[in-house]
Amino acid sequence: MKLGRLHTATAAVLLTAVLASCGASNQNPAADAAVDSEARLVVANFRAPVSNWAMESDDAYVLSIAGCLETLASYDQVDKKVQPMLAESWKQTSPTEWEFNLRDGVKFQDGTAFDAKAVENSLNHVLKATAPARAVNPKTISKVKAVDAETVRITTPAADPLLPYRMASVNAGVLAPAAYTAKGIDPFGHCTGPFAPVSAKAGQSLSMDRNANYWGGEVKLAGGEIRYITDGTTRSTQVQTGESDIAMSIPATNIATLEADPSVELAKADSPRTATLYLNNSRAPFEDRQLRQAVTKALDLPAIAASVYEGIAEPATGPFAPSEPWANSELGVPAVNLDEAKALVQKSGYTQDKPLEIIAIVERAEFASVGAIIQEQLKQIGLQANVVTKAYGAVEPDLLKGDYDMVLSQRNRMIDIADPVGFLQADYSCAGGYNLSHYCNKDFDALVTQAAGESDAAARHTLYRQAGDILAQDAVNVWLVNEQAIDAVGESVQGYVQDPLTRYVFTKDLAKTK
Repeated sequence: MKLGRLHTATAAVLLTAVLASCGASNQNPAADAAVDSEARLVVANFRAPVSNWAMESDDAYVLSIAGCLETLASYDQVDKKVQPMLAESWKQTSPTEWEFNLRDGVKFQDGTAFDAKAVENSLNHVLKATAPARAVNPKTISKVKAVDAETVRITTPAADPLLPYRMASVNAGVLAPAAYTAKGIDPFGHCTGPFAPVSAKAGQSLSMDRNANYWGGEVKLAGGEIRYITDGTTRSTQVQTGESDIAMSIPATNIATLEADPSVELAKADSPRTATLYLNNSRAPFEDRQLRQAVTKALDLPAIAASVYEGIAEPATGPFAPSEPWANSELGVPAVNLDEAKALVQKSGYTQDKPLEIIAIVERAEFASVGAIIQEQLKQIGLQANVVTKAYGAVEPDLLKGDYDMVLSQRNRMIDIADPVGFLQADYSCAGGYNLSHYCNKDFDALVTQAAGESDAAARHTLYRQAGDILAQDAVNVWLVNEQAIDAVGESVQGYVQDPLTRYVFTKDLAKTK
């Protein structure tokens, strides 16, 4: 049985359908009788926890993937919308207030009751963090209060029709009160999910056992392990050798080998992820829009997509993929025009006294090759650049400070919340917490602020489109290719549903055959 290949979302698909329709599943009802209830499953993941399990950090994604951390709402890939999880329902009681009614019968893995006070405690812990999460922070949530044991009231500074989407962010995960210690977060035994973490090897792995008392019903696996493997080729090889059962985020360079292996299935899905050449807008030389435009006109995006990505990615037209309902369908792939690019370099007045630097993030193996191509193409317009490879964790502080020239990285624009507003606010607003480009445009900010309070989806999409057009016109970055999410799955795995946002892997229905 082969997994589904690329699932194409159309412009008519609304909001979360862009994400949810992408998931591929290798569920096989006929194989249920062969499921091994004592089996354990190994997943090779590209991300390791680095912040002592701080809920406001990306460590929350690891706990969610592990089947430990749960949230009030979730992104349902079948119904294609935000669905209840730890909350049974919610309603907006005023423009700035929402009430969430909690699910009955839920207990934390330490046996304590899940209630509104626990939710209040967890969310307020994230809100008070020194560096709050992009989706859950004081700019988006002003107050969380337990009304009674089953009801939580969340107040927002301004009208926020997308608050339920924020509550589906992994950073809004709920842990038992005992998880919050003076030494940091202790998730062991303090989650609500189908799996309970039991041991960890720093920087290497996390092991989990089945939660026999899971509120959601029977958990098919006895347990599992997440291994943190930065190198994509190593992740790919481990699935072939049987060392891992699932490998997440397979590089383009390993696709052909895996497709030829009958023991491995590839799950491919449209992903709201765009490989991007980030340009530092805050300092010379890329504070000059003309020079940024010159770089855009120098790069041959179709050639990069066809060569490095071997046809599994499409050249980008701008900050959004053309299939997304808020993308400007009239934007085409930027055309190469070396004469115009050279003229723009001259107009900018830039005189190069030393080579620029292109940082290629090593977590994406293909970026070294992409960087080499960009280096050669920039030479044609008189710009010298050197490519250096660095681990993202090592370089992130410099990126956030604006101490770099160019960096090759990629960002899933729906990973904070399943709506572009989170991406636009965090990545491109003047005060954005993940504004690697260090871009600031008051007109852009005004559009995004207006969109964040717009309850009508069609009107909101129009505002997103206008905001995206500003980014394209200002040549803030060079958006290179729209990527697919590609996971490798061993033939004995059952019940795996691919999540393009990499939130869910160890679910109660994940299984392994005997």
